[in-house]
Amino acid sequence: MQVPKRKIINDPVHGFITIDHPLLFKIIAHPYYQRLRRIHQMALAHLVYPGAVHTRLHHSLGAYHLMCLAVNELRNKSVPITAEEELAVKAAILLHDIGHGPFSHALEHVLIPGVHHEALSLQIMQSLNAAFNNELSLAISIFTGKYHKPFLHQLISGQLDVDRMDYLTRDSFFTGVSEGVIGYDRILKMFTVADNQLMVEEKGIYSVEKFLVARRQMYWQVYLHKTVLAAEKMLVHIIERAREIKASCSSSTLNMFLNHSYNKQEMYERLFEFCHLDDYDVVSSVKEWMHHPDKVLATLCKNILNRKLLKCKLQTACFEETLVNQFRVKAAEALQISVEEARYFVFTGQTQNTTYAQGDEHINILFKDGSVKNISGVDNALISQTLSMPVKKFYICYLTE
Repeated sequence: MQVPKRKIINDPVHGFITIDHPLLFKIIAHPYYQRLRRIHQMALAHLVYPGAVHTRLHHSLGAYHLMCLAVNELRNKSVPITAEEELAVKAAILLHDIGHGPFSHALEHVLIPGVHHEALSLQIMQSLNAAFNNELSLAISIFTGKYHKPFLHQLISGQLDVDRMDYLTRDSFFTGVSEGVIGYDRILKMFTVADNQLMVEEKGIYSVEKFLVARRQMYWQVYLHKTVLAAEKMLVHIIERAREIKASCSSSTLNMFLNHSYNKQEMYERLFEFCHLDDYDVVSSVKEWMHHPDKVLATLCKNILNRKLLKCKLQTACFEETLVNQFRVKAAEALQISVEEARYFVFTGQTQNTTYAQGDEHINILFKDGSVKNISGVDNALISQTLSMPVKKFYICYLTE
């Protein structure tokens, strides 16, 4: 009798992760999935938190592990999940981020304008499905929310999904920011299903509230940290300047996306090329462009490689245009460039974060008497109307002496 193939992966966050199905092995072994090793999970956050060098592959495997735990918990509570559905939802979570481009969210809509990574993930899943003799059809149905058991989709994508549980836990671990620590094991134990919707048992209210507050704190302390923000905007400006002056590089794949603007359908026809694009293409190009004759491009590249980052300030009101112009004049004089070109070194913008988006799918609490309430509507709710409002902040990035 042949023993089924089984592989154990040692993860620094969750411990041992088990892969035990041929389809999952095929997904992980595929070059499109292996590309995730070369995509940073947190873009340029390592310039502030040096340990934050983990990849999309780490996160994908971690989310898969939490999905395994969630499915087991729901089955123990007699939630009907077939073996085919279990495999499909595991495959879907492994592939949920496969459409991310170089440096994840930092360059989203920059390298490929107007195309969201989730749309690319779906196209890549469909491409793999064709290669795998339609073995991913059910996974795609669940991923897109078209399957008749919506709680399976909610485990992948929702306000309390295993994706968020892993990235908060993992990003907290690798940055050392303890405010992001969540009790994901407690939340998973409190998962239940009613009317085909994913819910949390009444006993899990406080764990969910801590999860939402931790997410809020991680956004302002890590993901939207002012220095991280400045570094990522510099990277965006490098790509924009290279595109403006038609700078080329030794990466033919990156050149393809720099020098052409593809619509969504054309982009889907170039999935093969996209799936060969990763952080290394961008970094090697930045190193080349350090020596470019264009002073704006060369200076941006040198500064980001040497961590000479723009100064960034955040406040609750818009910055005065006169202040912006003053900084641009100074930058132009310092770099001996035009005031128009100084916009690459002095610019403003707006960022925001919402702790609990009321317009999105709600986190529902199932009480012992069978009643169901949105978590913002429970007695003495911490996640009230106030925390449901988006917090907006305005920023200015500028060149220092």
